[in-house]
Amino acid sequence: MAKPKNILFIMFDQLRWDYLSCYGHPHLKTPNIDRIAARGVRFDNARIQSPLCGPSRMSTYTGRYVHSHGASWNNVPLKVGERTMGDHLRDLGMGCWLVGKTHMAADADGMRRLGLAPDSVIGARVAECGFDIWERDDGMRPEGPDGFYDPGGALKYNDYLRDKGYDSDNPWHDYANSGLDDDGNVLSGWFLENSDSPANIREEDSETPYLTRRGIEFIKAQGDQPWCCHLSYIKPHWPYIVPDPYAGLYGPEHFLPPVRSDAERATDHPVFKGFQNAPVGRAFARDDIRDKVLTAYMGLIKQCDDQMGVLFDWLEKTGRMDDTMIVITSDHGDFLGDHWLGEKTFFHDASVKVPMIIYDPSEQADATRGTTSDALVECIDLAPTFVDVAGGDASALDHILEGHSLLPLLRGGAAPARDFTICEYDYSATPLADALDLHPDQSRMFMVADHRWKMIHFESGHRPMLFDLQADPDELTDLGNSADHADTIAAMYDKLNTWARRPSARTTLSNAAIMHKRTDPRRTGVLIGVADASQATNDAAAKYIGRKAPDKRGR
Repeated sequence: MAKPKNILFIMFDQLRWDYLSCYGHPHLKTPNIDRIAARGVRFDNARIQSPLCGPSRMSTYTGRYVHSHGASWNNVPLKVGERTMGDHLRDLGMGCWLVGKTHMAADADGMRRLGLAPDSVIGARVAECGFDIWERDDGMRPEGPDGFYDPGGALKYNDYLRDKGYDSDNPWHDYANSGLDDDGNVLSGWFLENSDSPANIREEDSETPYLTRRGIEFIKAQGDQPWCCHLSYIKPHWPYIVPDPYAGLYGPEHFLPPVRSDAERATDHPVFKGFQNAPVGRAFARDDIRDKVLTAYMGLIKQCDDQMGVLFDWLEKTGRMDDTMIVITSDHGDFLGDHWLGEKTFFHDASVKVPMIIYDPSEQADATRGTTSDALVECIDLAPTFVDVAGGDASALDHILEGHSLLPLLRGGAAPARDFTICEYDYSATPLADALDLHPDQSRMFMVADHRWKMIHFESGHRPMLFDLQADPDELTDLGNSADHADTIAAMYDKLNTWARRPSARTTLSNAAIMHKRTDPRRTGVLIGVADASQATNDAAAKYIGRKAPDKRGR
C-alpha cells in the first residue's frame, strides 16, 4: 500500500455511535462501514466539542474549542480570522473541498470591514469555512411564515429533483422529506407521526444517494492532484423519513429500549429538567412517537451504509483505496428518548460520543488494522491529523490547533497525551434560558470527562452533575449532590480549571517563535539595563560606540 495522498473526510449528521454494528448494535447491520473499521482503527472514546451542529463542526474544522473560535451556536458566525483545515492544507499543497454540509455562517460584518468580497477567491473561502466548494448542501429547505430558514439551502438538489420530474416549489420538502397518503396529500416529515411513512421519492433520487454521486464526481475530476474531500451527509438528521425499501426494514423487534429511569424524570436539577420538558423531550417520551422515529432513523442509517458500499466499491475499482485516508465520523448523536430527551443538546454519551473510524493506507499502519482504541479522543484531533498526513508538522501549529494528531497512534505509536475531554454548550438563545431568567453569560454548560468520571458544570450557578462511567455506564445516576463524591467533584473542577487557563488567543505567533526570542541576540539597537558599553554583547552597541557629532547645545 502507498502512503495516503488524499483524505476522504466523511461526516454524517446526528449519527449515534452505537447505531453501527461495528460498535455493537445487535440488529442494525452496517457491513460497509464495518469493513473500513476492519482495515483501520475504531475509536471507542471519541467525543465532540459541542452537542449542536454548528459549533461542533466549527471545532472540527478549526481544530479549536468552541471557547476559542467563538461560534457558539447555529448561525453564530465563525470569526473572519479563524484558520480552518482548508487554510492549513492549502499551505501544504493539498486542495480542500466541500461536498455537502457545513452549517457554517459567514462573518459578513468582518468580511466587509476587511474589504473581502464574497465572490473573490479569498472571500469565498472565508465565507465557506475555508473550503473550496464543489457543492454546498446543508440539507435544509424549511419554510415558515417568515420565509426560508436557509435561503441557500438545497438549491442545487431542488433543481436536480425538478429535472427528474418532481414538480413543486420545494421538492426537498414535498418529496424527499415527506410521505403521501392515498388521497395525494403530502405527509410532512416535520411531523414525527409521519416518520414511518415512506418518503414520496424514488430511492436513487433521495439525498444520500445523490450526495454519494456528487462525491464520486468530485474525486473523478481531481486527476492526480492531492485533495481532501469533506463528504458531509445530512442524514440521518431529521426530518426523520426515508424512502422504500428502507422505510419498512425495521420494527419494534429491532428497537433498543430507551435508556432512562424514573429517578431521572424526578430530577431536582432545573436545567436538566428544563431540557426534559422541552417539546422534543416530551415528544420522545411517547413510545408511539419514538417507535415511528426509530423506524425511519434506522432505515436512514442502513441507506447511508449501503451508499458507503457504492462509494468504497468505486474507490477499490479505481485504485483510490490505496492512496486515500478515509475518516468516518459524526457531528453529534441523537438522544432518541434516552434520559427523557430528544435531539442532542445535553452531555450524555448518546449525544456527545460519536463514531470515529480512520483507515490509513500506509504500510506503517498495518500493525493497527482492525484494532480499537479507548484513548480519549476529541474531534479537534482531526485537523492536526490531516496536517501531518499532508506532509506538514501539526506540532508547529500548536499555538492554533488545540487538538493532537492521531497519526502516531494510527501507525502503532502513542495515543494523544490527554487525560480528559471537554464539551461545551451555549443555550443562551433558547426558551429555557428565558424561562430560567438567565443572562447569556449564565446560559452555558461545560462537560469534563475522563475514563472514569463525567462532570457537568453550569454557569447559571446550579449544582454540578456527576456520573460514574464505570459503575454506571448508562449515566442514569446523578451524583452531583452526593457528599460522598465531593472530592471527585473537586478533582474534576481542577481539570476544568486547568483547561480554562490554557492559552488560546495568541494565534498569530508560534510557540517556536516565542521560544526563539528567549535567546535572540536582538542586534537591533535596543539596550535595556546596560550600565556601560562593556556590558553590551554580540556587538549590539556597535552603532553607538566611537561616534562623533558637532556640539549643538548652544553654549
